[in-house]
Amino acid sequence: MKRVVMACALSLVATSAFATMSNDEIKRLTESGQIISELRNAPDKGIPEELWDKAECVVVIPGLKKGAFIVGGEYGSGVMSCRKGAEWSAPVFMQMMKGSWGLQIGGQETDLVLLIMNRRGLEKLLQDKVSLGADASVAAGPVGRTGAAATDAQLHAEMLTYSRSRGVFAGIDLSGGVLKPDTDALARAYGKNANARDIAMGTSHVVTPQQAKTFLNALKNNEARATTGQK
Repeated sequence: MKRVVMACALSLVATSAFATMSNDEIKRLTESGQIISELRNAPDKGIPEELWDKAECVVVIPGLKKGAFIVGGEYGSGVMSCRKGAEWSAPVFMQMMKGSWGLQIGGQETDLVLLIMNRRGLEKLLQDKVSLGADASVAAGPVGRTGAAATDAQLHAEMLTYSRSRGVFAGIDLSGGVLKPDTDALARAYGKNANARDIAMGTSHVVTPQQAKTFLNALKNNEARATTGQK
């Protein structure tokens, strides 16, 4: 009887959480999954396999929007997931803000992918907010199927960052950007007591939104490719 009651309670929590997710948050999850899949299928201009294998977490910011010319500035919302053994954590909704990266971005919307390379970088990221390049070391990531061309700075950075605009994929220096958990989106997806650290670390039970399936499957499929040695 207790199990039945517990199952019903969890079902109600899940239904409530899913019902309050906005269309924007659902879109974030779907587009982030598509971006990961497309990058993994890029023939020779993707992220090096060994960097994917070492990354503690992956952050995807779909369609970072450039502000007005006079004001400058960029703003984007995305999601992050972290490794839990052979699995990936429920997605953590994230926000990124920046004064201006100028000509580095180009175009009106740019997809960003950030690899968190070690636990130290993750700990910093899960603070209230982290300034890239100041609070956490960040470098433009190397592009190609191998990391042989990676510089010393790239190999030791806590975060490696990439951009894709108008079909062109490249490493990008996001120093000066501010990255932080999107607390409002987390509350809508998981409840008002949702904590980004607990979700990322897998230390609390949350019901993973069904809408996150595309994103998490893309990460899992990448893991399967690495394990089987597929290119």
